[in-house]
Amino acid sequence: MENDLGFARFVLDAAREQGMKGIVTSLGAAALALAREHLPDAVTLDIFLPDIDGWRVLDRLKNDLATRHIPVCVISTDDARDRALQAGAMSFVAKPMQSREILDSVLKHVSEYIRRSERRALVVEPDLNRRREVLNLLEGCRVEAVVVDDKEAAAVALGRERFDCVITGEQLEPVAVGGNQDIQAAVGQVPVIAYGPSGDEGDSQWKALGAVTTVRRVQSPDRLLDQTALLLHRHLGMLEENARTTIESLHRSDKTIAGKKVLIVDDDMRNIFALATVLEEHDIVIASADNGRAAIRILKEQPDIDIVLMDIMMPEMDGIDTMREIRKISAFKDLPIVAVTAKAMKGDREKCIEAGAWDYLAKPVDTETVALGSEGVAAQMSRPARPTFEGPAR
Repeated sequence: MENDLGFARFVLDAAREQGMKGIVTSLGAAALALAREHLPDAVTLDIFLPDIDGWRVLDRLKNDLATRHIPVCVISTDDARDRALQAGAMSFVAKPMQSREILDSVLKHVSEYIRRSERRALVVEPDLNRRREVLNLLEGCRVEAVVVDDKEAAAVALGRERFDCVITGEQLEPVAVGGNQDIQAAVGQVPVIAYGPSGDEGDSQWKALGAVTTVRRVQSPDRLLDQTALLLHRHLGMLEENARTTIESLHRSDKTIAGKKVLIVDDDMRNIFALATVLEEHDIVIASADNGRAAIRILKEQPDIDIVLMDIMMPEMDGIDTMREIRKISAFKDLPIVAVTAKAMKGDREKCIEAGAWDYLAKPVDTETVALGSEGVAAQMSRPARPTFEGPAR
């Protein structure tokens, strides 16, 4: 994904020299559809796109079970390396690029990573019971584990061997990782997962480490499994059945969506009733509006709304115009909105996302595909638009 097509061709040429094929688009909406359609081995992402913010694109890619395993390299003039890594990007390259060698190095790293099927994790854990628990989870992800007891052994292992992630107990903070400069230097850009009860101790050290690499803090075995698969770019199909089922259940868990508040905007009360009936079964709180202006008024009156289901075909002020007006209000800039339409035409999804939608549902809605949570809605997708240009490897 690249706004500057001249630079896009530059990146494409570099990728071809690494033996890769490329698909290029300047639009974030089209890129999201293309990613689901083609499931590329890797993605380069410009943050400043003409239709939607690149951060939204990255968030969508990493919160979709179909695409989250794809390594993303953010290439941008925005000085946001820390944000890119914490959002799940594998790497970050700043523009303007000082030399072609920088791009070649990044693409070579990505190419080698995706061609290497095995993944290795360094586990820093002295407690035998917790160590056994972590190793069982890694086995489900088909990850080779090397176990050490303390920071000294971790520093030696990181300096001697290649690892794809580090898993350490929260109780070791900041001694094992954040508070040891040798560890920080050794970690480099290897993602770190801190597993255990979360506290305030060592927060500054964890933040310092977060400036070097991706740091995730989790408290449950399921979340540890989920984040390990994510940061190791493991496709769900590569996991053992129990691990795959756990992650899928985690992302559609009713515990995540209970108590969330949804605004349904539709001029047909029958549609509102049908959606509300399904959502209320999951203890979701419902608000409704029968037109765009009423929806905007309700949002201002009820700022605790978590997500909006927006019908597109409405009289007077349709869903596209309503979403555009909502996005003009700073308080609702990042509010998840899902477009719902009965007339799914080619290009409709891209128009909806460009107007401010996070996702797109075609009527009649398959209720089994609706999963509301902190990451938004997972829904069936329409077919993508054609790429700007593409070409085979040389």
